[in-house]
Amino acid sequence: MKKPAQKIREVAEIVAIQALSFLAGEPERLGKFLAETGIGPETLRTSASDPNFLIHVLDFILRDDETVKAFAKSSQLDPTNVMAAREVLGEVTGNRKWERDVP
Repeated sequence: MKKPAQKIREVAEIVAIQALSFLAGEPERLGKFLAETGIGPETLRTSASDPNFLIHVLDFILRDDETVKAFAKSSQLDPTNVMAAREVLGEVTGNRKWERDVP
């Protein structure tokens, strides 16, 4: 039997992969994302297995209210679930952001 924390991480990864699929369906947003990350379309699929990459996907989605709303609507999620997935992935990889760390 899997630990509950493991299941939560898996759900967060699924949300991030859904976010990547959402970006893939939006050529303009995908182009901006690829330009920011510096990866090419040919390495997108392999990059999706990296938890740090998935964090960047969610960070990109969460940066803009309209983008997060559009993604949440398309994936039938509450926008707060997108942020929760980002937090879970940050905890797993040790990339937690604390309020005092933000300038």
